Amino acid sequence: MIAATVIDARGHKCPVPTLRLRKAMETAAPGARLTLLATDPMARIDAPFLIDQLGGSVIGVEETDGVLAITVETPAAPTD
Repeated sequence: MIAATVIDARGHKCPVPTLRLRKAMETAAPGARLTLLATDPMARIDAPFLIDQLGGSVIGVEETDGVLAITVETPAAPTD
């Protein structure tokens, strides 16, 4: 299993969790996995929407004790 970089945005309201995820994606390698930790329920909607817009993939969404863990994968490197 590939280890994911963790972006901790617990305690922050929209749009902070998604902005932190976007910033982390900008410097991540192609195909990297990132896990966003968030307590704002809107992150369940906003993060997958962002990932879709940027061409990445949502690997999984889990919730434990009110904390969302959204794992995503950055887009792969272009092949051409």
